[in-house]
Amino acid sequence: MELAAQIKSNKRIKALAHWSIVIPNQARPRLWIKWFVNPFIHQKGRGACIRKRTRLDVVPWNKFNLGAQSTIEDFSAINNGVGDVIIGERTRIGLSNTIIGPVKVGNDVRLAQNVVLSGLNHNYDKIDSPIHVQGVSTKPIVIEDESWIGANVVVVPGVTIGKHSIVAAGSVVTKNVPEYSVAAGNPARILKQYDFESNTWKKL
Repeated sequence: MELAAQIKSNKRIKALAHWSIVIPNQARPRLWIKWFVNPFIHQKGRGACIRKRTRLDVVPWNKFNLGAQSTIEDFSAINNGVGDVIIGERTRIGLSNTIIGPVKVGNDVRLAQNVVLSGLNHNYDKIDSPIHVQGVSTKPIVIEDESWIGANVVVVPGVTIGKHSIVAAGSVVTKNVPEYSVAAGNPARILKQYDFESNTWKKL
């Protein structure tokens, strides 16, 4: 049995391992993980840039990849504690974005300011327990290549935004957005789609 499986199978060892990696009551790794573990586990492509004021809450048991020539701007928060965060090439994560895995962002994507992509939901079924102790559920968010997500957009768990699509500022995206579409509103709805026969964007 490999080491990871042994740790997972023993509750006490698992709790100790978690304590040694993550600061208790915080969703951030200890400094020794940031300095001596993450740089050797997680992939950062050539020319990729993570600004100094980014909060990178990245743990070793899930993936964090930042593609070549991609940038994460200041005041953003990236968290892979409950799911992988994969960011493609030539993609820009704008100022003050929050990305909580599982999230996959494609190539040549632009996220404007204050965008929230969270693949996590808190469980709330039991009314005799605080919500924060009931665990979480996850569904992956996928932002496909060449998409543009406007400022202050929220994308909920399980949503896929198709290739070369636009989500207008302030939208809350609760359902999939087809490729080559323009979506807006709360909840977001499709306003336009590209028609390849007429080579024009058509209103719906």
